Amino acid sequence: MTASLPVPNDIDPEEPESHEDASVVALSTSPAPSDTDAPRETPTGAAGTPARKAPRKKSATTTPSKSDAASRPKPRSKTPAPEPETRLSDLQTAERAAADIVIPPRPPLPEPPAATPEVEPEPEPPVVEPEPEPPGVEPAPIRELEPEPAPDLIVAAAPALEGDALSLRGVSKRFGDAIAVDGIDLTVPAGIFYGLVGPNGAGKTTTLSMIAGLLEPDRGSIRVGQVDAASDPVAAKRLMGVLPDRLRTFDRLTGRQLLYYYGVLRGLAPAVVESRTADLARAFDLGDALGRVVSDYSAGMVKKIMLAGALIHSPRVLVLDEPFEAVDPVSSAIILDILSTYVAHGGTVILSSHGMELVERVCSRVAVIVAGQVLAEGTVDEVRGELSLEQRFIELAGGLSDVEGLEWLHTFSD
Repeated sequence: MTASLPVPNDIDPEEPESHEDASVVALSTSPAPSDTDAPRETPTGAAGTPARKAPRKKSATTTPSKSDAASRPKPRSKTPAPEPETRLSDLQTAERAAADIVIPPRPPLPEPPAATPEVEPEPEPPVVEPEPEPPGVEPAPIRELEPEPAPDLIVAAAPALEGDALSLRGVSKRFGDAIAVDGIDLTVPAGIFYGLVGPNGAGKTTTLSMIAGLLEPDRGSIRVGQVDAASDPVAAKRLMGVLPDRLRTFDRLTGRQLLYYYGVLRGLAPAVVESRTADLARAFDLGDALGRVVSDYSAGMVKKIMLAGALIHSPRVLVLDEPFEAVDPVSSAIILDILSTYVAHGGTVILSSHGMELVERVCSRVAVIVAGQVLAEGTVDEVRGELSLEQRFIELAGGLSDVEGLEWLHTFSD
């Protein structure tokens, strides 16, 4: 029986610190020797037994220094190899996704409404039959209640003019250095035609614009009836209807829309405006033109639709600047007939015109304005004297100008 030999070991098991700092020696991966390889010679002892290696002497136990321990390479930690990822199939992926979905609980069903107790209908009162009347007595007649009329837009009527319809005292107007109206005084009685005549640039349009409230005078006072136009311009304008010069209007409206605008602006009810629009269109022969825009009207038609707008609220005073200009004789006769009926019922018309014959035939009083001043005023007979109104007008206006120096006009260029 052979004795167990000690296993040679370079590491002392009694030195654990040396174990930790010991280097790891990789084993050889060479294949094991086969039987065909030559056998190694084993040293033998004297007795034929294998010779025993002399045991390594144990060196003195010395504690390695910290510098030696630091210089020694640290053993590499063995990192476990990552496990191969297992690839999931589409079915497994879908199952996992479905497992992550959280389905909320179903809300509770609403509770049924509480039953409403049935209310028994009240019994109807018994029908009392009327007692039969004694013979020979007639029943009393039953009065039917008339329906009350629907309330309409209340428009305050213009107060009746007492005394003069219009009065101007010391009225003046200047445009820069030019004096358009120079301190004129006029008195217009109620219920007449009053004519204002004069040459071009005499101040007629400026005077009528100040009366209508379109211009403010620099000096003087204007009264419409008993209303001071300066202190209460709205009340003064309510008494007047105006046909201005140059016909500034909303010509993109149709004739019907323009008259409706005028009527509603004056405070009339829409039904009243519609009725008066039809009457005025028939009187001025504008029935076929009410549906067209005013910009398509001729000059005479524009004059008539503007005059209809001035009349629609039935004013006390009409201020008309050249009402018969660009109007054909038939239309002039119609306008004159309408205005004559208006004056006969108490209205007042103050107008400007260059037609001396028309003014002489229609107006009761007339004023001649030249260079912003009133040179003659009174009844037509008082103003004209022994002359015609046209001759008197030419005389007051300075007579005829000299026409000499135009001899070249007596020959022709061709």
